[in-house]
Amino acid sequence: MEARLSGWWRAPAFVVLCGCLIALITYGLRTSFGLFATPISEGRGWSPEVFALAIAIQNIVWGIGQPFAGAIADRYGSARILAAGGTLYAVGVALMAVSPTPAAFHLTAGVLVGLGLSGGSFTIVIAALGRLVPEEKSSQAMGLATAAGSLGQFAFAPLGQVFLADYGWQTALLLLACFMVVVPALAVALRGRGERGARASDGPELPARDAVRQAFGHGSYLLLVAGFFVCGFHVAFITTHLPAHISNVAGHSHGGMNTAGPAVAAWALALIGLFNVVGSYTSGVLGGRYSKRALLAGIYLARAGVIWLFITLPPTPTVVLLFAAAMGVLWLSTVPLTSGLVAVMFGTRHLGALFGIVFLSHQVGAFLGVWLGGVAFERTGSFDSIWWAGIALAVVAAAIHWPIVERRAPPFAVSPQPEG
Repeated sequence: MEARLSGWWRAPAFVVLCGCLIALITYGLRTSFGLFATPISEGRGWSPEVFALAIAIQNIVWGIGQPFAGAIADRYGSARILAAGGTLYAVGVALMAVSPTPAAFHLTAGVLVGLGLSGGSFTIVIAALGRLVPEEKSSQAMGLATAAGSLGQFAFAPLGQVFLADYGWQTALLLLACFMVVVPALAVALRGRGERGARASDGPELPARDAVRQAFGHGSYLLLVAGFFVCGFHVAFITTHLPAHISNVAGHSHGGMNTAGPAVAAWALALIGLFNVVGSYTSGVLGGRYSKRALLAGIYLARAGVIWLFITLPPTPTVVLLFAAAMGVLWLSTVPLTSGLVAVMFGTRHLGALFGIVFLSHQVGAFLGVWLGGVAFERTGSFDSIWWAGIALAVVAAAIHWPIVERRAPPFAVSPQPEG
Protein backbone atom coordinates (compact mmCIF):
# COMPACT_ATOMS: atom_id res chain seq x y z
CA MET A 1 0.00 0.00 0.00
CA GLU A 2 2.79 2.39 0.97
CA ALA A 3 4.66 1.65 -2.24
CA ARG A 4 1.57 2.32 -4.34
CA LEU A 5 0.92 5.62 -2.54
CA SER A 6 4.54 6.66 -2.95
CA GLY A 7 4.42 5.80 -6.63
CA TRP A 8 1.28 7.86 -7.17
CA TRP A 9 2.59 10.80 -5.16
CA ARG A 10 5.98 10.76 -6.92
CA ALA A 11 4.62 10.18 -10.43
CA PRO A 12 6.38 12.63 -12.80
CA ALA A 13 3.07 13.94 -14.18
CA PHE A 14 1.79 14.82 -10.70
CA VAL A 15 5.10 16.40 -9.67
CA VAL A 16 5.14 18.53 -12.84
CA LEU A 17 1.49 19.54 -12.30
CA CYS A 18 2.14 20.76 -8.74
CA GLY A 19 5.32 22.53 -9.80
CA CYS A 20 3.49 24.26 -12.64
CA LEU A 21 0.71 25.44 -10.30
CA ILE A 22 3.30 26.94 -7.94
CA ALA A 23 4.96 28.74 -10.85
CA LEU A 24 1.56 29.95 -12.09
CA ILE A 25 0.66 31.54 -8.76
CA THR A 26 4.00 32.96 -7.66
CA TYR A 27 5.10 34.39 -10.99
CA GLY A 28 1.63 35.38 -12.15
CA LEU A 29 0.93 37.41 -9.03
CA ARG A 30 4.08 39.52 -9.23
CA THR A 31 3.50 40.39 -12.89
CA SER A 32 0.36 42.28 -11.84
CA PHE A 33 2.36 44.72 -9.68
CA GLY A 34 2.80 47.17 -12.57
CA LEU A 35 -0.95 47.81 -12.50
CA PHE A 36 -0.58 49.15 -8.94
CA ALA A 37 2.10 51.75 -9.73
CA THR A 38 -0.21 54.67 -10.44
CA PRO A 39 -2.96 53.83 -7.88
CA ILE A 40 -0.45 53.41 -5.03
CA SER A 41 1.56 56.49 -5.99
CA GLU A 42 -1.55 58.65 -6.24
CA GLY A 43 -3.17 57.12 -3.16
CA ARG A 44 -0.12 57.74 -0.97
CA GLY A 45 0.96 60.97 -2.64
CA TRP A 46 4.32 59.49 -3.60
CA SER A 47 6.41 60.14 -6.70
CA PRO A 48 6.57 57.33 -9.29
CA GLU A 49 10.19 56.76 -8.32
CA VAL A 50 9.13 55.41 -4.89
CA PHE A 51 7.22 52.51 -6.44
CA ALA A 52 9.94 51.91 -9.04
CA LEU A 53 12.63 51.71 -6.34
CA ALA A 54 10.54 49.26 -4.29
CA ILE A 55 10.18 46.90 -7.25
CA ALA A 56 13.86 47.36 -8.08
CA ILE A 57 14.76 46.38 -4.51
CA GLN A 58 12.42 43.40 -4.82
CA ASN A 59 14.23 42.22 -7.92
CA ILE A 60 17.73 42.58 -6.49
CA VAL A 61 16.78 40.93 -3.16
CA TRP A 62 15.17 38.11 -5.12
CA GLY A 63 18.36 37.73 -7.12
CA ILE A 64 20.72 37.84 -4.12
CA GLY A 65 18.62 35.32 -2.22
CA GLN A 66 18.19 32.93 -5.16
CA PRO A 67 21.60 31.18 -5.06
CA PHE A 68 21.24 30.59 -1.30
CA ALA A 69 17.66 29.36 -1.66
CA GLY A 70 18.78 27.12 -4.52
CA ALA A 71 21.64 25.71 -2.47
CA ILE A 72 19.26 24.95 0.42
CA ALA A 73 16.87 23.25 -1.99
CA ASP A 74 19.74 21.22 -3.48
CA ARG A 75 20.81 20.09 -0.02
CA TYR A 76 17.55 19.62 1.87
CA GLY A 77 14.90 19.41 -0.87
CA SER A 78 12.64 21.93 -2.56
CA ALA A 79 9.44 21.52 -0.54
CA ARG A 80 10.64 23.29 2.61
CA ILE A 81 12.10 26.29 0.83
CA LEU A 82 9.03 26.64 -1.42
CA ALA A 83 6.67 26.55 1.57
CA ALA A 84 8.71 29.11 3.51
CA GLY A 85 9.09 31.35 0.48
CA GLY A 86 5.38 31.22 -0.33
CA THR A 87 4.47 32.20 3.22
CA LEU A 88 6.89 35.13 3.30
CA TYR A 89 5.66 36.22 -0.15
CA ALA A 90 2.04 36.31 1.08
CA VAL A 91 2.98 38.35 4.15
CA GLY A 92 4.91 40.84 2.05
CA VAL A 93 2.07 41.40 -0.43
CA ALA A 94 -0.48 41.81 2.37
CA LEU A 95 1.71 44.35 4.18
CA MET A 96 2.15 46.35 0.98
CA ALA A 97 -1.48 47.39 1.41
CA VAL A 98 -0.85 49.01 4.79
CA SER A 99 2.66 50.46 4.34
CA PRO A 100 2.26 54.16 5.28
CA THR A 101 5.71 55.48 4.28
CA PRO A 102 8.12 54.94 1.38
CA ALA A 103 10.58 53.22 3.75
CA ALA A 104 7.91 50.77 4.93
CA PHE A 105 6.83 50.14 1.35
CA HIS A 106 10.41 49.43 0.32
CA LEU A 107 10.66 46.94 3.19
CA THR A 108 7.42 45.10 2.34
CA ALA A 109 7.17 45.30 -1.47
CA GLY A 110 10.93 45.24 -1.82
CA VAL A 111 12.65 43.14 0.83
CA LEU A 112 9.89 40.80 2.08
CA VAL A 113 8.40 40.00 -1.32
CA GLY A 114 11.90 39.69 -2.79
CA LEU A 115 12.91 37.15 -0.15
CA GLY A 116 9.63 35.30 -0.63
CA LEU A 117 10.25 35.08 -4.37
CA SER A 118 13.78 33.75 -3.89
CA GLY A 119 12.36 30.78 -1.98
CA GLY A 120 8.99 30.37 -3.66
CA SER A 121 9.56 31.20 -7.31
CA PHE A 122 9.60 29.17 -10.50
CA THR A 123 13.40 29.02 -10.43
CA ILE A 124 13.27 26.62 -7.46
CA VAL A 125 10.55 24.66 -9.28
CA ILE A 126 12.68 24.39 -12.42
CA ALA A 127 15.66 23.06 -10.48
CA ALA A 128 13.44 20.53 -8.69
CA LEU A 129 11.93 19.29 -11.93
CA GLY A 130 15.40 18.99 -13.44
CA ARG A 131 16.17 16.42 -10.75
CA LEU A 132 12.81 14.69 -10.29
CA VAL A 133 11.75 14.25 -13.93
CA PRO A 134 13.46 11.65 -16.18
CA GLU A 135 16.45 13.17 -17.94
CA GLU A 136 15.01 12.83 -21.45
CA LYS A 137 11.92 14.80 -20.37
CA SER A 138 13.61 17.46 -18.20
CA SER A 139 13.84 20.13 -20.91
CA GLN A 140 10.12 19.85 -21.66
CA ALA A 141 9.31 19.90 -17.93
CA MET A 142 11.33 23.08 -17.48
CA GLY A 143 9.50 24.60 -20.42
CA LEU A 144 6.15 23.62 -18.93
CA ALA A 145 7.01 25.22 -15.57
CA THR A 146 8.07 28.43 -17.30
CA ALA A 147 4.96 28.38 -19.48
CA ALA A 148 2.82 27.93 -16.36
CA GLY A 149 4.30 31.10 -14.89
CA SER A 150 3.29 32.90 -18.05
CA LEU A 151 -0.21 31.45 -17.87
CA GLY A 152 -0.31 32.96 -14.39
CA GLN A 153 0.51 36.33 -15.90
CA PHE A 154 -2.39 35.91 -18.33
CA ALA A 155 -4.70 35.12 -15.40
CA PHE A 156 -3.48 37.58 -12.79
CA ALA A 157 -3.11 40.71 -14.93
CA PRO A 158 -6.83 41.05 -15.78
CA LEU A 159 -7.78 39.68 -12.35
CA GLY A 160 -5.67 42.34 -10.67
CA GLN A 161 -7.29 45.00 -12.83
CA VAL A 162 -10.77 43.75 -11.86
CA PHE A 163 -9.84 43.80 -8.16
CA LEU A 164 -8.47 47.32 -8.55
CA ALA A 165 -11.58 48.59 -10.29
CA ASP A 166 -14.04 46.94 -7.91
CA TYR A 167 -12.33 47.17 -4.50
CA GLY A 168 -9.47 49.67 -4.67
CA TRP A 169 -5.76 48.98 -4.49
CA GLN A 170 -5.50 48.08 -0.80
CA THR A 171 -8.19 45.39 -0.83
CA ALA A 172 -6.93 44.17 -4.19
CA LEU A 173 -3.50 43.48 -2.70
CA LEU A 174 -5.02 41.59 0.23
CA LEU A 175 -7.11 39.46 -2.12
CA LEU A 176 -4.08 38.65 -4.27
CA ALA A 177 -2.08 37.65 -1.18
CA CYS A 178 -4.70 35.00 -0.39
CA PHE A 179 -3.74 33.03 -3.49
CA MET A 180 -0.37 32.22 -1.92
CA VAL A 181 -2.00 30.07 0.77
CA VAL A 182 -2.01 26.98 -1.48
CA VAL A 183 1.72 27.12 -2.31
CA PRO A 184 2.94 25.27 0.82
CA ALA A 185 0.44 22.47 0.17
CA LEU A 186 1.49 22.10 -3.46
CA ALA A 187 5.16 22.13 -2.47
CA VAL A 188 4.78 18.80 -0.67
CA ALA A 189 4.81 17.01 -4.04
CA LEU A 190 8.34 18.32 -4.67
CA ARG A 191 9.74 17.09 -1.38
CA GLY A 192 12.94 15.09 -1.09
CA ARG A 193 16.64 15.83 -0.84
CA GLY A 194 18.42 16.98 -3.95
CA GLU A 195 20.85 14.09 -3.84
CA ARG A 196 18.04 11.56 -4.19
CA GLY A 197 17.29 12.79 -7.69
CA ALA A 198 20.90 13.18 -8.79
CA ARG A 199 21.98 11.00 -11.70
CA ALA A 200 25.18 9.07 -12.18
CA SER A 201 25.84 11.08 -15.34
CA ASP A 202 26.29 14.17 -13.18
CA GLY A 203 29.87 13.14 -12.48
CA PRO A 204 31.74 13.64 -9.19
CA GLU A 205 29.76 14.69 -6.13
CA LEU A 206 31.51 17.98 -5.38
CA PRO A 207 30.63 20.13 -2.36
CA ALA A 208 28.53 23.15 -3.35
CA ARG A 209 31.40 25.55 -2.68
CA ASP A 210 33.73 23.64 -4.99
CA ALA A 211 31.03 23.36 -7.66
CA VAL A 212 30.54 27.14 -7.63
CA ARG A 213 34.29 27.75 -7.80
CA GLN A 214 34.66 25.39 -10.74
CA ALA A 215 31.70 27.01 -12.52
CA PHE A 216 33.24 30.46 -12.24
CA GLY A 217 36.36 29.11 -13.89
CA HIS A 218 34.34 28.00 -16.93
CA GLY A 219 34.17 30.65 -19.65
CA SER A 220 30.86 29.53 -21.14
CA TYR A 221 29.17 29.75 -17.75
CA LEU A 222 30.40 33.34 -17.35
CA LEU A 223 28.99 34.20 -20.78
CA LEU A 224 25.66 32.68 -19.76
CA VAL A 225 25.67 34.73 -16.55
CA ALA A 226 26.38 37.92 -18.51
CA GLY A 227 23.73 37.23 -21.15
CA PHE A 228 20.93 36.55 -18.67
CA PHE A 229 21.42 40.07 -17.28
CA VAL A 230 19.76 41.37 -20.43
CA CYS A 231 16.72 39.15 -20.05
CA GLY A 232 16.13 40.57 -16.58
CA PHE A 233 16.50 44.13 -17.83
CA HIS A 234 13.86 43.60 -20.52
CA VAL A 235 11.33 41.61 -18.49
CA ALA A 236 11.35 43.77 -15.36
CA PHE A 237 11.31 47.08 -17.23
CA ILE A 238 8.38 46.04 -19.42
CA THR A 239 6.39 44.39 -16.63
CA THR A 240 6.74 47.40 -14.33
CA HIS A 241 6.65 50.35 -16.72
CA LEU A 242 4.60 49.24 -19.74
CA PRO A 243 1.31 50.39 -18.10
CA ALA A 244 2.81 53.81 -17.32
CA HIS A 245 4.30 54.03 -20.83
CA ILE A 246 0.90 53.27 -22.35
CA SER A 247 -0.79 55.87 -20.13
CA ASN A 248 1.86 58.39 -21.10
CA VAL A 249 1.54 57.89 -24.86
CA ALA A 250 -2.25 57.72 -24.50
CA GLY A 251 -2.27 61.36 -23.45
CA HIS A 252 -0.64 62.31 -26.76
CA SER A 253 -2.44 59.78 -28.93
CA HIS A 254 -5.12 60.27 -31.54
CA GLY A 255 -5.47 56.57 -32.34
CA GLY A 256 -8.01 55.57 -29.76
CA MET A 257 -5.59 55.06 -26.82
CA ASN A 258 -6.54 58.17 -24.93
CA THR A 259 -9.70 56.59 -23.49
CA ALA A 260 -8.57 52.96 -23.31
CA GLY A 261 -5.10 53.23 -21.74
CA PRO A 262 -5.64 51.23 -18.48
CA ALA A 263 -7.61 48.46 -20.17
CA VAL A 264 -5.07 48.17 -22.98
CA ALA A 265 -2.26 47.99 -20.42
CA ALA A 266 -3.95 45.16 -18.51
CA TRP A 267 -4.62 43.19 -21.66
CA ALA A 268 -1.09 43.80 -22.92
CA LEU A 269 0.36 42.23 -19.78
CA ALA A 270 -2.13 39.38 -20.07
CA LEU A 271 -1.22 38.75 -23.73
CA ILE A 272 2.47 38.63 -22.86
CA GLY A 273 1.65 35.85 -20.43
CA LEU A 274 -0.66 34.01 -22.80
CA PHE A 275 1.73 33.97 -25.73
CA ASN A 276 4.65 33.04 -23.54
CA VAL A 277 2.84 29.82 -22.69
CA VAL A 278 3.53 28.88 -26.29
CA GLY A 279 6.98 30.44 -26.38
CA SER A 280 8.28 28.88 -23.17
CA TYR A 281 7.03 25.37 -23.87
CA THR A 282 8.21 25.53 -27.48
CA SER A 283 11.67 26.66 -26.41
CA GLY A 284 11.82 23.78 -23.94
CA VAL A 285 10.94 21.29 -26.68
CA LEU A 286 13.32 22.85 -29.21
CA GLY A 287 16.06 23.00 -26.60
CA GLY A 288 15.93 19.23 -26.33
CA ARG A 289 16.54 18.89 -30.08
CA TYR A 290 18.63 21.86 -31.23
CA SER A 291 21.45 24.08 -30.03
CA LYS A 292 20.34 25.97 -26.94
CA ARG A 293 22.88 28.76 -27.33
CA ALA A 294 21.86 29.35 -30.98
CA LEU A 295 18.19 29.49 -29.95
CA LEU A 296 19.04 32.01 -27.22
CA ALA A 297 20.96 34.22 -29.66
CA GLY A 298 17.98 34.18 -32.00
CA ILE A 299 15.56 35.09 -29.22
CA TYR A 300 17.57 38.15 -28.19
CA LEU A 301 17.90 39.35 -31.78
CA ALA A 302 14.14 38.94 -32.23
CA ARG A 303 13.54 40.98 -29.06
CA ALA A 304 15.64 43.81 -30.47
CA GLY A 305 13.53 43.87 -33.63
CA VAL A 306 10.20 43.72 -31.81
CA ILE A 307 11.09 46.56 -29.42
CA TRP A 308 12.36 48.68 -32.31
CA LEU A 309 9.08 48.25 -34.19
CA PHE A 310 7.07 49.05 -31.06
CA ILE A 311 8.72 52.40 -30.37
CA THR A 312 8.79 53.50 -34.01
CA LEU A 313 5.22 52.60 -35.04
CA PRO A 314 2.22 54.79 -34.08
CA PRO A 315 1.11 54.03 -30.48
CA THR A 316 -2.32 52.57 -31.25
CA PRO A 317 -4.04 49.85 -29.20
CA THR A 318 -3.45 47.41 -32.05
CA VAL A 319 0.28 48.11 -32.06
CA VAL A 320 0.46 47.68 -28.28
CA LEU A 321 -1.36 44.36 -28.32
CA LEU A 322 0.67 43.02 -31.24
CA PHE A 323 3.85 44.04 -29.41
CA ALA A 324 2.62 42.21 -26.32
CA ALA A 325 1.88 39.06 -28.29
CA ALA A 326 5.28 39.10 -30.02
CA MET A 327 7.17 39.80 -26.80
CA GLY A 328 5.15 37.06 -25.11
CA VAL A 329 6.56 34.45 -27.47
CA LEU A 330 10.08 35.68 -26.59
CA TRP A 331 9.42 36.53 -22.94
CA LEU A 332 10.58 33.68 -20.67
CA SER A 333 11.48 31.36 -23.51
CA THR A 334 15.06 32.10 -22.42
CA VAL A 335 14.57 30.34 -19.07
CA PRO A 336 14.33 26.64 -20.05
CA LEU A 337 17.21 27.15 -22.50
CA THR A 338 19.40 28.93 -19.95
CA SER A 339 18.68 26.48 -17.14
CA GLY A 340 19.12 23.67 -19.64
CA LEU A 341 22.58 24.94 -20.54
CA VAL A 342 23.53 24.99 -16.85
CA ALA A 343 22.40 21.36 -16.61
CA VAL A 344 24.37 20.46 -19.75
CA MET A 345 27.54 22.05 -18.34
CA PHE A 346 27.31 20.88 -14.73
CA GLY A 347 24.52 18.30 -14.34
CA THR A 348 21.61 18.63 -11.94
CA ARG A 349 23.28 17.95 -8.57
CA HIS A 350 23.89 21.66 -7.92
CA LEU A 351 21.43 23.03 -10.46
CA GLY A 352 19.55 25.13 -7.88
CA ALA A 353 22.68 26.98 -6.73
CA LEU A 354 24.35 27.35 -10.13
CA PHE A 355 21.20 28.45 -11.93
CA GLY A 356 20.52 30.70 -8.92
CA ILE A 357 23.78 32.54 -9.60
CA VAL A 358 22.81 32.97 -13.26
CA PHE A 359 19.45 34.22 -12.07
CA LEU A 360 21.17 36.73 -9.77
CA SER A 361 22.61 38.33 -12.91
CA HIS A 362 19.08 38.37 -14.34
CA GLN A 363 17.87 40.22 -11.25
CA VAL A 364 20.70 42.76 -11.35
CA GLY A 365 19.48 43.55 -14.85
CA ALA A 366 15.93 43.65 -13.52
CA PHE A 367 16.92 46.10 -10.79
CA LEU A 368 18.52 48.43 -13.31
CA GLY A 369 15.67 48.12 -15.79
CA VAL A 370 13.04 49.03 -13.20
CA TRP A 371 15.04 51.70 -11.39
CA LEU A 372 16.44 53.41 -14.48
CA GLY A 373 12.97 53.38 -16.03
CA GLY A 374 11.62 55.25 -13.01
CA VAL A 375 14.52 57.71 -13.03
CA ALA A 376 14.21 58.33 -16.77
CA PHE A 377 10.49 59.02 -16.54
CA GLU A 378 10.92 61.24 -13.48
CA ARG A 379 13.52 63.39 -15.25
CA THR A 380 12.38 63.38 -18.87
CA GLY A 381 8.71 62.38 -18.77
CA SER A 382 9.45 59.54 -21.19
CA PHE A 383 10.77 55.97 -21.26
CA ASP A 384 12.33 56.32 -24.73
CA SER A 385 15.96 56.17 -23.59
CA ILE A 386 15.37 52.88 -21.77
CA TRP A 387 13.61 51.33 -24.76
CA TRP A 388 16.65 52.14 -26.92
CA ALA A 389 19.00 50.79 -24.26
CA GLY A 390 16.97 47.56 -24.32
CA ILE A 391 17.51 47.24 -28.06
CA ALA A 392 21.27 47.70 -27.75
CA LEU A 393 21.51 45.22 -24.89
CA ALA A 394 19.54 42.62 -26.87
CA VAL A 395 22.08 42.77 -29.70
CA VAL A 396 24.94 42.43 -27.21
CA ALA A 397 23.22 39.43 -25.58
CA ALA A 398 22.89 37.67 -28.93
CA ALA A 399 26.61 38.13 -29.52
CA ILE A 400 27.49 36.89 -26.02
CA HIS A 401 25.58 33.63 -26.36
CA TRP A 402 27.00 32.61 -29.72
CA PRO A 403 30.47 31.44 -28.54
CA ILE A 404 29.13 29.36 -25.62
CA VAL A 405 30.44 25.77 -25.70
CA GLU A 406 27.43 23.51 -25.31
CA ARG A 407 28.89 20.47 -23.55
CA ARG A 408 29.84 19.25 -20.08
CA ALA A 409 32.43 21.40 -18.27
CA PRO A 410 35.68 19.39 -17.81
CA PRO A 411 35.56 19.15 -13.96
CA PHE A 412 32.01 17.78 -14.20
CA ALA A 413 32.61 15.30 -17.00
CA VAL A 414 31.56 11.70 -16.42
CA SER A 415 34.88 10.34 -17.67
CA PRO A 416 38.20 11.74 -18.85
CA GLN A 417 37.47 10.75 -22.44
CA PRO A 418 36.33 13.61 -24.70
CA GLU A 419 32.70 13.68 -25.72
CA GLY A 420 31.79 12.81 -29.27
